[in-house]
Amino acid sequence: MIVCSCNVLSDQDVRAAVQAEARPRSAGQVYGCLGCSAQCGRCARTIRKIMDEALGAAAPSACDGCAGHSKP
Repeated sequence: MIVCSCNVLSDQDVRAAVQAEARPRSAGQVYGCLGCSAQCGRCARTIRKIMDEALGAAAPSACDGCAGHSKP
């Protein structure tokens, strides 16, 4: 499905960018990875949601013991 009509980006484009080696951490970085920039910005929340979903399964194991999170 198209999530950004200004840049014609699909949800699959966003998922591919998130899985790339560069690992963008913001919607702005996703645009950059895909060779474009935000235009109207209406898709930023949807891109963030897709990023969270795509990284959701990997997040618990990826953060096990990382310095940014303290363990109880």
